[in-house]
Amino acid sequence: MRRGTFVRWAVPVAAAAVIGGALGAGPVIAAVSGEPALPERSAQQLLADAVAASKDKNGPPAMSGTVQQTASLGLPALPQSGGESPLTLLSGSHEIKVWYGSRNRLRVAMPTQMNETDLIVNDDQTWYWDSAANTATRLKVKAGARDTPEAHRPATSTPAAMTPQAVAEHLLATAGEYSTISVANTDKVAGRPVYQLVVAPKDEGSLVKEVRLSLDGETYVPLQVQVFAKGSSEPAFQLGFTQVTFSEPAEENFTFTPPAGAKVKETTIGDEPPAGQEKAVEKAEEARKAAGDRLKVVGDGWTSVAVLKMSEADLKGLQSGQPQQDGQDGRKGQDGKADGAITESLLKAATPVSGTWGSGKLIRTKLVTALITDDGRVLIGAVTPEEITKAAGIR
Repeated sequence: MRRGTFVRWAVPVAAAAVIGGALGAGPVIAAVSGEPALPERSAQQLLADAVAASKDKNGPPAMSGTVQQTASLGLPALPQSGGESPLTLLSGSHEIKVWYGSRNRLRVAMPTQMNETDLIVNDDQTWYWDSAANTATRLKVKAGARDTPEAHRPATSTPAAMTPQAVAEHLLATAGEYSTISVANTDKVAGRPVYQLVVAPKDEGSLVKEVRLSLDGETYVPLQVQVFAKGSSEPAFQLGFTQVTFSEPAEENFTFTPPAGAKVKETTIGDEPPAGQEKAVEKAEEARKAAGDRLKVVGDGWTSVAVLKMSEADLKGLQSGQPQQDGQDGRKGQDGKADGAITESLLKAATPVSGTWGSGKLIRTKLVTALITDDGRVLIGAVTPEEITKAAGIR
C-alpha cells in the first residue's frame, strides 16, 4: 500500500473494519432529535460531505489525539498475555496515540502496560520502535517498488476500500435491503460536536442492535465507532477519540533518534526475501490460498455467517486450546502460548450442542456467536445461536 494511503487511514481503517463485513443499508432517514448542535443534514448530504472531505487533495487536517478501543462482549475473564496478541483486544481497553501533520508526517504510538511501540513517518524517514525488544528499525522503500503492479491494484483490494467513507458509499448503494439509517446531530465526541450515522439491521436474527458512526461536525473526520448489542445500553465494542486537537503537532513528535544502546536495523520494502526465506514465503502464500479455499459465507447482510473448514491438525489444536508451533503462523512462541491460554479460556465457557447438522461447542457473547463442530468446521457471525446452527446445516 502506498504511504499516502496508509497515513490517511491509519486510524479510521480500524474503525471501519468493525462495520465492513456484512453491512447493507435500508431507506435513508434523517431523524434529527433534540436541539440541533449542528446544521441539519440528511444521510445523503452528510455522506457526500464526508466523501468530499476525504478526497481533498491536501488530505485530512492536521491533528493529534488519543484513541481508545474498548470491548465488552460478555466473555469470561481472559488471561493477561502481556503481549500484543490480537486476541487481547477481545476484552478491556487499549489506547493508541496519534499525531498527524500531513500525508508524509505521522506518528502512531501503541503503549502497553510496560512497553511501547511507535511508527514514525517524517518525509523520507520511517522508523519502527519496539521498546520491549529495544530495537529501532528504519524502513525504506526500494526504488521502483511504488511502480510495481502491487502498488497499482484497484482500490477495492486495499485497506482504503474499508474506510468509513467507502463503507458509507456501500451502505447507500445497497439501500433498502438490510438496514435503516438515521442521522442525529446533538452528540459530542472528545468534546467536539458530531453527526451520528445510526445504522440498524432489519433482520431479527442479528445480535447487533445498531452501529453508530460519529463524524466531526466541522472536518467530517470519523471520530468514533460504537457497536451496540441487542438488550444492552452500553456499546459492546467502541473505537474512538477520547481527546483530539485539530492543530499542527509540534515538530518534535515526528523526530526520532534511536536511544543509546538500542539495536538498530534497516529493512527495505520491495527487496527480495533473504536467502533461506523464499520457501517460507511460498509456504505462507500456499497456506493463505488454502485458507481462502476453505472459507465460505452462508447467508446475507447482518445474518451472514463465515464458515471455515479446518484441517485435522488445526481442529485438534483449537479443541485442545493449544497454539500452533512457533513459526507456523508467523508469531513468536510467547504470543502463541498467550493465544493458546486465551483460546483455552474461551473453550471452557463453551456449551456442548447438537442437532441434525451434527455436534460441537457453542461460544456465545453479546455480539458474536461461534460454533466449533466436531466434523471440523468453525462458524462465526454476529447472529443468534439459532442462526449459527441453521448455517451449520447448510453444506
